[in-house]
Amino acid sequence: MPKADEPNDKALRSLDARLDAFEAKKAAEKPAKAESEKANQDGYRLLADLIGGVLVGLGFGWLLDHYVHTSPWGMVGGLLIGLGFAIFSIVRKAMKLSAQASAPSPQGNADGHMGDGPTVPKQKRD
Repeated sequence: MPKADEPNDKALRSLDARLDAFEAKKAAEKPAKAESEKANQDGYRLLADLIGGVLVGLGFGWLLDHYVHTSPWGMVGGLLIGLGFAIFSIVRKAMKLSAQASAPSPQGNADGHMGDGPTVPKQKRD
């Protein structure tokens, strides 16, 4: 029977192996989480641009109505101009983000994949 002061080498090796497996699993999950978080941030940024463009257009339209007394046409025009500018800005940013996502990464992953775009098969169009 082992003494209480002697370390149990078998238990320590088992614990080390489990700890290494856990760390490897966490390291494998980290890039996927970072990619998902970046996609969420990009989506929220585009949504904020849309809402901001509409609100700024409404604000300028309201100011025009208030000082020139053209109610409600200033707000209608401001809304349309703000919405148009917001859509233009969002499309431009979305195209830039799409180009960045489809560009090959300078460093490959551990499995040799170079990150040259999504691996989801393209859908057929009718």
